[in-house]
Amino acid sequence: MDGLLLFAHGARDPAWARPFEAIAARIAAARPDLPLALAYLELMQPDISSAADSLLARGCRRIHIVPMFLGASGHMRRDVPPLVDALREKHGGEWLLHPAIGEQEAVSAAMAAASLALITPSTP
Repeated sequence: MDGLLLFAHGARDPAWARPFEAIAARIAAARPDLPLALAYLELMQPDISSAADSLLARGCRRIHIVPMFLGASGHMRRDVPPLVDALREKHGGEWLLHPAIGEQEAVSAAMAAASLALITPSTP
């Protein structure tokens, strides 16, 4: 069974996580059958290992990891791959690390459209 792990940076301010929680809620509403977890790199819980454990406990054997980063930051190049490698070594199975969400065309197009909507007058 496939699972989806959204992986965000984390922050000291709990309000920072609200947009990611909203994304997870939208996914859960659209695909209630899909095992889903949200995890954080630092400063917040759960961490990636705990979130992975929860997906494995639900029977997932192939887990898609979607980094909720805008670009291929240093974290994406240096920190995230070793974490995913550790999950592979500890649990086996398939751990599919996808590109940063901000580098996906659909997200880029949505951000451009949302930005333009702020300055484009609406028609009566």
